[in-house]
Amino acid sequence: MYEGGVNLPISIPGKTPPSALNFPTPDVIKESKFAWMTDEEFAREMIAGVNPNVIRLLKNKEELVLPWTSTCTCERITVTETDLETNMDGIKVDEAIKNRKLFVLDYYETFMAYLAKINDLPSIKAYATRTFLILKKDGTLKPLAIELSKPYICPCGLQFVETTVVLPADKGVESTIWQLAKAHVNVNDTGYHELISHWLHTHAVTEPFAISTHRNLSVLHPIYKLLYPHFRDTFNINSLARKSLISAGGIIEQTFLPGPYSMEMTAAVYKNWVFADQGLPKDLIKRGLAVKDVSAAHGLRLAIEDYPYAVDGLEIWNAIKLWVQDYVDLYYSDDEAILEDWELQTWWTEAVEKGHGDLRAPWPELHSSKDLVEICTTIIWVASALHAAVNFGQYSYGGYILNRPTQSRRWIPKPGTEEYEEVKNNPQEAFLKTITAKYETIIDISVMELLSTHSSDEVYLGQRDSLIWTADEEANALFKRFTDDLARIEKDISDRNNNKKLTNRTGPVQLPYTVLLPTSEPGLTFRGIPNSISI
Repeated sequence: MYEGGVNLPISIPGKTPPSALNFPTPDVIKESKFAWMTDEEFAREMIAGVNPNVIRLLKNKEELVLPWTSTCTCERITVTETDLETNMDGIKVDEAIKNRKLFVLDYYETFMAYLAKINDLPSIKAYATRTFLILKKDGTLKPLAIELSKPYICPCGLQFVETTVVLPADKGVESTIWQLAKAHVNVNDTGYHELISHWLHTHAVTEPFAISTHRNLSVLHPIYKLLYPHFRDTFNINSLARKSLISAGGIIEQTFLPGPYSMEMTAAVYKNWVFADQGLPKDLIKRGLAVKDVSAAHGLRLAIEDYPYAVDGLEIWNAIKLWVQDYVDLYYSDDEAILEDWELQTWWTEAVEKGHGDLRAPWPELHSSKDLVEICTTIIWVASALHAAVNFGQYSYGGYILNRPTQSRRWIPKPGTEEYEEVKNNPQEAFLKTITAKYETIIDISVMELLSTHSSDEVYLGQRDSLIWTADEEANALFKRFTDDLARIEKDISDRNNNKKLTNRTGPVQLPYTVLLPTSEPGLTFRGIPNSISI
């Protein structure tokens, strides 16, 4: 597939395919064909992969117990302390929780509500997964157990949740079962990533702010000049996505979990979206991945010190915030000026009450310079660095479908079944029969390649598409400082990637975390932060 080329069965919007596509070798298998299979790489991609902002801290033992609303009294299986401690090298769960060392990648509630309908679809057999991990002394994450749950009707006639707990294994049929369990986790992760982390949390939520900006702020307004570069081409790409990617019967519904329930699930998740939590510092704190610490870099102490997305992201976030703070101070002498700016107040009111009018979560007030800085920094972060982090690594990691499958077609086999015998006798064949089929795979990697590619006219963070974006020399001087800050950050990121002590920067696959390097050449580069959501 990556050498001889394959016929492309679909037409991708905005790109006319030749009769056969030669897919470039995905970065995840360039150095090693098998390193992606390791537990260390499986865990590392939760903090340095294409979906690095979902993993959270396990704060207490009560979180081990699955939510349960059924009146069914049949015996339930759920992950236990004993399960976790099997691979914790003598450490107890209580101790690990106290020391902030246990983490979970949790997709149970997001997927469980739709699994009964999803599993009625032809050829789809999916679970809602939870993956438990421990932070080792060397700073890497170690998977401890995977919990696979699916709804079914128990013998008493009531709705029940059937749960399987799979523990790590490195030999025999158990090792293949473990690889299959990890594949089911990645099916959840790719579906959540494409629909929630990528589409909802960047593309969709940004659009109302862009609309309100163009409707309510004069092109001469300083906040218009600050924000408009971060909405470049967003309307166009979102329109194309609605036409072909996320539409009914579109590419996402055809090839990703949860299929035809994709937009329904996305809408349900959106109900709990909170704008104030989208800034990186608050997101890290909310997930338990950081605590406030004035003595630490950027005022936050990370739970995982070598957390590439967080470390690089915090530098980018703080550079954006400093630029926005300086710019706002240039035009607003005090808080009263912000309150009296009717264009600005109308802009924010419409974005909140009409653009995001379905949400009932508390929104930030726009009463002060501090409010305006936090709001604008968050909007710019989401449209630039956050989108880059969850978009431009898609092909590097997901272009090799074995590493990030998008659908699951078999349950974990039980002893005594034909599928179990196949796992024992032909594990590779059993794995391929479990994950995305060939036709859907070709569609997936074609789309991922397209979405991961920078155009030749891309405008990156710290750049403007016009040298005369403002006639204000002071504003230009402040912007130059922002550009210089980003150049320094780019060097710092490269230095960290060359630091062999920071194991999570490259991992077993030897793929440096470059996706938050601010600049890039055109093409498939696994780096570069465009100003806006333009692809």
